[in-house]
Amino acid sequence: MRSLKTLSVLAAFVAAVLFFARLAAPAAAQAGEAPATAGSYRVLTPITHGALTIYPVVAATTHDTHDFLTLDEGLRSGEVIVTEAGQVQPLMRRRGVQRPYQGGGAQVNQLVLVNNSKRPLLLLAGEIVTGGKQDRVIGKDRIIPAESDPIDLGVFCVEPGRWVAQSDKFGGLNTQMAQPSVRAKAMAEKDQEKVWAEVRKSQESADRAMAAPSATTVEVMGSGAAIETQRQEVRGTSSYARVMNNKAVRAEVDSVAAPMQKSYESVIGRLRDQKAVGVVVAINGEVEWVDIFASTDLLQKYWPKLVRSYAAETIGVRAAKNAPLSTKEAQAFLDDWGGKRQTVETEPGLFRHVEVAGRGFRAFQLTSLLPKTGFDLHLSKMAEEHMIGDR
Repeated sequence: MRSLKTLSVLAAFVAAVLFFARLAAPAAAQAGEAPATAGSYRVLTPITHGALTIYPVVAATTHDTHDFLTLDEGLRSGEVIVTEAGQVQPLMRRRGVQRPYQGGGAQVNQLVLVNNSKRPLLLLAGEIVTGGKQDRVIGKDRIIPAESDPIDLGVFCVEPGRWVAQSDKFGGLNTQMAQPSVRAKAMAEKDQEKVWAEVRKSQESADRAMAAPSATTVEVMGSGAAIETQRQEVRGTSSYARVMNNKAVRAEVDSVAAPMQKSYESVIGRLRDQKAVGVVVAINGEVEWVDIFASTDLLQKYWPKLVRSYAAETIGVRAAKNAPLSTKEAQAFLDDWGGKRQTVETEPGLFRHVEVAGRGFRAFQLTSLLPKTGFDLHLSKMAEEHMIGDR
């Protein structure tokens, strides 16, 4: 009897070990793995205008993302506050034991954000906040919890030359994300000097484009003298946001973005049941960028800003006559997430951020770890072979 009892206890112990091992295995596997996209996402027939080609991407499954707040929504409602580090003290919450913000005065690569909303806030690398002593661009995807304490944002300056407060209040550049070449330097290079260099290149490209303006720009501006005035404004500022908000530059971007946006929104409308969630972006037949979201609704929120960022990358770029990237090639780029090196950052119960350095690309995966989620909220990927922005 004792022998049988011993065997019974041993069997129960082994079963328990195997049970908990099965529970632990998925979490361990997920901790350092890039998403297995093969079969999860499918590239469709592209849309092309000028040098820009966009391949819609549909998903096998999507997720409920209605609880997530975007930066633009939070800034508009006043529930999200962004400020220079030196002005954070009045924003501290009076609840329980406070965790004081450990920061000093204003710094170039530092902003502080407070999310007063009852919803978690999604921040995307490439989103631009304007105001304070300088305009900045967010350097990494992340999730900010609801009713957060002050959070130190990882940002890069996109306005070299100014360090004088124009306004205590920060706002968003609602019309556009930073273009891929600027986003790449912040996300992958994490180098302020390289971000500034890309800002200057975009400014120079805008200036060149106005020297030989598109038909759309001529129609909007009405005369060469008006275009020249706008050109002088572009030359006279160091602000990336002001360059992109310049009337003539907006017209140049619109000449590509408007037809693209109209075509893609039509595609999304037709493909909602097929779960359209993102795009592969190519310029003159060379793959550049991927943006994929957890839902069609989330894509639609960001799409107007994203399409303008892709279009901005083509300012001053002539459409080549070479054959465009094939759908098969775009699919192959999308499916390849195998990396030689991975960097994983986890905030337990909030998010996991994985950076993958692969052969010829850099990829980024933001996974929500909030209750009832556990899915990839945003995937982005950039080509490195021809160095984005060096055309």
